[in-house]
Amino acid sequence: MEIRNLGKSGLKVTNLCLGTMTFGVQADKETSFQILDKAFDAGVFFIDTADAYPLGSTPGVSGTTESIVGEWLTGKRDKVVLATKCFGRMGQGPNDAGLSRKHIVEAVEMSLRRLGTDYIDLYQAHQFDPSTPMEETLRAFDQLVSSGKVRYIGVSNWRAWQVAKGNGICDRKGFVRIDSVQPRYNLLFRMIEDDLVPMCEDEGIGIISYNPLAAGMLTGRYKPGDEVQSGTRFSLANAGPMYQERYWKQATFDAVERYRDWCQARGRDMATTAVLWVTQQRGITSAIIGASRPEQLDASLKAADETPLTAEDLEWLDELWFSLPRRREFR
Repeated sequence: MEIRNLGKSGLKVTNLCLGTMTFGVQADKETSFQILDKAFDAGVFFIDTADAYPLGSTPGVSGTTESIVGEWLTGKRDKVVLATKCFGRMGQGPNDAGLSRKHIVEAVEMSLRRLGTDYIDLYQAHQFDPSTPMEETLRAFDQLVSSGKVRYIGVSNWRAWQVAKGNGICDRKGFVRIDSVQPRYNLLFRMIEDDLVPMCEDEGIGIISYNPLAAGMLTGRYKPGDEVQSGTRFSLANAGPMYQERYWKQATFDAVERYRDWCQARGRDMATTAVLWVTQQRGITSAIIGASRPEQLDASLKAADETPLTAEDLEWLDELWFSLPRRREFR
């Protein structure tokens, strides 16, 4: 497993990060522990979660994932780089979501309790909150670092201009800077290359990318003409429609079929190659991998030891994205 610095910070993480959003709905506690053990035994010590997980949960279920991770962490806390997030709705009140100082302070206390720890290595804003002044959010994060409850600050699903503006505020006010971003990125979705990646490279900000398998499309599991299967990410309450809108389209199926043929001709595993491709891209610090069953991790973990893709391979794989129809995308 390759060790990389998170941007220009001193924090060192593995180039594969275990994502946990399946824990509590798609994977019960026992299965989640098996997934965590498998990744940890393979050398992955970077774990990402969020207070609003599991994926597809309701406010009453939100927080289950952190509780599972926290129980597993017993006796291992000092061996793990732990990342979590706040923003998502955690209750029915008007202040139970977003990036206000009130919600952030309450959210971090609840996360620390569920995770069974007194500090979080990387605390991230899960989304951008246009209803809260950015300075209020960043001041709250800065105070968490000053208090020792958080070590580093990151954001997820922010646009390049939002990150740049945020760090401008941090520099002007003397706050701790944003050290990482967490965007969606894979062979079928590469919008971040236009602005976020070059901005992060220039500013020394780490990129922890999620969704390297495009919700499972790049594993080859789904084929043209398939119906959405129960229990998959495409059918989950509150999440299924979003993933269908992103990937369940004829043009995407066509691209995946071309990718399937290319991998078969070269004896490459589709999932392994997709994860490997992400880890080889400019600016990427770590790719978030996940599973609902431990055996699903096998192909992703193999990316750590797989023969690197050649320049010729990368050129062919570029066409998967460049051949897809473009549309405005803000998520």
